[in-house]
Amino acid sequence: MSSIVTESSDNDNNEEILIPTSDVVKKVAVTGATGKTGKLVVEELLNRNIQVVALVRNETKAAELFVDYSSDMLEIQECKLADPKEIASALVGCDATVWCATGFSDDATNKMAPTGSMTPEQSIDVIGVPAVANTMLQNHGSQEEQKGYPKVVLLSSAGTTRPGWDENKKERLKGCADIPIVRLNPFGILGLKEESERQLRETGVEYCIVRPGGLNDKWPEGARPVLSQGDVAVGRINRKDLSKILCDVLSLPEACNKTFEVIGLAGYPPPKGIGPALTRLKLDSEGLSESEVEAMYAVTQQLLPGERQDAAALAMGQTYEQLDKGETGRLGKRGKENVGAAGIAPTSA
Repeated sequence: MSSIVTESSDNDNNEEILIPTSDVVKKVAVTGATGKTGKLVVEELLNRNIQVVALVRNETKAAELFVDYSSDMLEIQECKLADPKEIASALVGCDATVWCATGFSDDATNKMAPTGSMTPEQSIDVIGVPAVANTMLQNHGSQEEQKGYPKVVLLSSAGTTRPGWDENKKERLKGCADIPIVRLNPFGILGLKEESERQLRETGVEYCIVRPGGLNDKWPEGARPVLSQGDVAVGRINRKDLSKILCDVLSLPEACNKTFEVIGLAGYPPPKGIGPALTRLKLDSEGLSESEVEAMYAVTQQLLPGERQDAAALAMGQTYEQLDKGETGRLGKRGKENVGAAGIAPTSA
């Protein structure tokens, strides 16, 4: 069986050659650049001496957020991510795009019911992601020097496929299929992300799809990244660690045309690079057998935080630590969560 459980490590000789990201890409666009993760990606790219085009909804807000950065390296552009023409104009001269925009916002003026759902035609993910991909393909599809590296890096989410699993699979893999975000799936967001992933793959552009576990800024930064496939991972990762991975894959041919989940294993130092881990992952076109998925599930369940290590017992808004102590989470008891109190609403096109 192929090695699909991949705890990042250096190669056997500890001689992994790291290519500076700026040797591969000179100018990168970042969507959702003022978001919690997008902002960190922008800063990480700038720290790597890479020019950034920050695509935002509010240029004034973005200018205030990035006031300390030179305009020579950072260009801020308002861009409607549901408008392919605006996207095409904004991406001129860019070598790659990191999609950090999200189907959710914290806009309190959005009154859609928490239990409602969005159609693909309403989602900026489903409309914007393929538009970005087609633009990058048109701009760079024939340039040999650009081949072999992801031109679109999509920040997605662990759990995107789980709502669509059959009941037998959900029961066999209950520890990841019955977690709050999958069980409740507010606004049908996971299905929208799955659809945006599918459309990205079908464009033919070289891509990398990164599905993080739970984003938690209180989780130790610098944790060892654990990469997996099969959409079975459950756990946490610090956004700063995630932002580094989203930038790392831009210069790693091993990341091309692959989808993987990532969590951070606290207490273990990160490796020199994630290239060897990516090498052991399968291309999306190869697929995974059910036995491989189940093996990956068995391992990742052992890496859960807390003492009980029972993700299916969690309520939305409840931490593993609260579960251990028998404390109710911020959104109420399991099965009775007040999803509307989470303070999120869908961002429509």
